[in-house]
Amino acid sequence: MTGPTADPEALRERALAALLAARDRTTLLTGCVEESELTAQHSPLMSPLVWDLAHIGNQEEQWLLRAVAGRDAMRPEIDPLYDAFEHPRAERPSLPLLAPGEARGYAAEVRGRALDVLEKTPFHGTPLTDAGFAFGMIAQHEQQHDETMLITHQLRTGPTALTAPDPPAGDPYTGPAEVLVPGGPFTMGTSTEPWALDNERPAHRRLVPPFYIDTTPVTNAAFQLFIEDGGYERMRWWDPAGWAMVHRNELRAPLFWRREGGQWLRRHFGTLEPVPADEPVLHVSWYEADAYARWAGRRLPSEVEWEKAARHDPVADRSMRYPWGDADPTPERANLGQRHLRPAPAGSYPAGESPLGVRQLIGDVWEWTSSGFLPYPGFSAFPYREYSDVFFGGDYKVLRGGAFSVDAVACRGTFRNWDHPVRRQIFSGFRTARDAGPAEAADPGGR
Repeated sequence: MTGPTADPEALRERALAALLAARDRTTLLTGCVEESELTAQHSPLMSPLVWDLAHIGNQEEQWLLRAVAGRDAMRPEIDPLYDAFEHPRAERPSLPLLAPGEARGYAAEVRGRALDVLEKTPFHGTPLTDAGFAFGMIAQHEQQHDETMLITHQLRTGPTALTAPDPPAGDPYTGPAEVLVPGGPFTMGTSTEPWALDNERPAHRRLVPPFYIDTTPVTNAAFQLFIEDGGYERMRWWDPAGWAMVHRNELRAPLFWRREGGQWLRRHFGTLEPVPADEPVLHVSWYEADAYARWAGRRLPSEVEWEKAARHDPVADRSMRYPWGDADPTPERANLGQRHLRPAPAGSYPAGESPLGVRQLIGDVWEWTSSGFLPYPGFSAFPYREYSDVFFGGDYKVLRGGAFSVDAVACRGTFRNWDHPVRRQIFSGFRTARDAGPAEAADPGGR
């Protein structure tokens, strides 16, 4: 599929491929450890892996078998156990959850029936079935939980359970450090992407002043300069709540880092390794990203700035699906789908750069923005309020672009992620931005 106007049968094939790919990944993430590891809670921030496994099956049953096909519930008594809003993660280990074998069997039985529903359902007639939305939603949901399970794998202690090849080595990036994004109107969001979720809709025009944005995400080497300059020790760089977090938790570096023998090391999926200088920094909270940006004399980009940098084609004056155009992601364009278990070096993937020359806007690391999570003008909750609506407001900050942990089905130029600004276990990084002065906007080459 190369765009949102694909015919129904192409969408059906895409849905089948997406569902199968998600289940293959779920099987990998839950099959590489002992059953005791599946039922354990490796962090109070995360569910036991076996909860995610059965929750995936339960959501698929509720939406594809019950809502789309109108079938009776298979296991109605377990619905409350796997309701994410009824039971916070910290208490899920105490619930009478399905055992690993039973959870696998349940998810497999649901999937078999769901594929039969996929084959027989017309991709028109109702909002849930138009363009196969419900099937795309469930594929995205499973991949989002696969990413959550990958986070759990990073948090767990013990021997390495997952392996993957490193990203392909390329020439070191030698281009400009920042790029000017011209001011002017821009179409944000989408009203045409068939599987876009409710918070990505509708498309709407925004006027964006000119600004500069980093060509690549901030690297580990750059972040180390912030640490060495006393970044975690100087209140002047920090949001008050972030400064309180630093002192409360005695933070001195990103999560999983430690200083040993005169160098920084990090724990990475069960392996202790030197922090790679040229990789985008990973596992930093919004507060850490914001403090670094202030220290550097810059700021985090707003959500609309990030999306304009990622989607705006200044020549055609249109918004594209991805930085490189409308074609789907490929391994040459972006680091997605857990093909690798780490970000690629900053400046990688020249085939994925935007028309303005910004790189790695899709994949590698989720990028914090300065924006809170709010609805777009004309927002309408669909198919349930709990996906987005209940999260609007509060202290949530928006992340954009996906990471190596994200599958392409759940990542596009309009996709919005959000989390609390204290979160560090997620695969989060950032890039910085700054305002463009009148002279710079008029003559970008003269700076």
